Amino acid sequence: MTFALELRDVRKSFGKSEIIRGANLAVQPGERVAIIGPNGAGKSTLFNLISGRFAPTSGSIQLHGQRIDGKKPYEINRQGLSRSFQVSNLFARLSVFENIRCAVLWSLGHRYAFWKFLADLEDANDRTEQILEMIKLDKRRDVLAMNLTYAEARALEIGITIAGGSSVILLDEPTAGMSKSETKRFIQLIREVTEGKTLLTVEHDMGVVFGLADKIAVLVYGEVIAFDTPDAVRANARVQEAYLGSVLAEAQAAGAAA
Repeated sequence: MTFALELRDVRKSFGKSEIIRGANLAVQPGERVAIIGPNGAGKSTLFNLISGRFAPTSGSIQLHGQRIDGKKPYEINRQGLSRSFQVSNLFARLSVFENIRCAVLWSLGHRYAFWKFLADLEDANDRTEQILEMIKLDKRRDVLAMNLTYAEARALEIGITIAGGSSVILLDEPTAGMSKSETKRFIQLIREVTEGKTLLTVEHDMGVVFGLADKIAVLVYGEVIAFDTPDAVRANARVQEAYLGSVLAEAQAAGAAA
């Protein structure tokens, strides 16, 4: 079987400190996976390794069967993997429409040419309009990114992430800082825009984790100690001892209430 994303004995050291200690993970196409773990477990480092910001010290990372470890972020992106970050990284003085269109251009084969007018690129403009509708920002298309609400900015960030048509999407704490009502709407938005795609997300909100993920990977001290369905992870004694415990019970109660 060819996995959408596969990590084999991935390790990462900074000096004498080993942060990722032989991580193994195999994600099937179309799966939604949440990566959870205590602070300092190595979640952000793992995302940085997958997306090419860091090169692993050893081990391999494969995207649809092709090795990507050690490649530059833009090379990995062109192979079909996109990532959002904890802090929104937008063109503040461009409109919502222009932010999305910038992300769309490369995927449609458009390169810099001083004799071309963006307004004449019908395929790029049509695709941008489609994404704006998907992320529910079509009525805010002409608003500058700097004037968006926090939740709108996060939605725009996701729009940019999916604009290139990548099949594997990485979202880093997409609901951080949102209210409960915003979070609930955002979970549904993520489900809709990643339909048919492979999703990995780092999350601290257990309600989001159990409401979104098909599987959960538990990272503790740089190792994946469990990777299974939410119910199986909830019942895993090693996971409870190492990390979750009562947090899982609270999340289960919150999910039942919702």
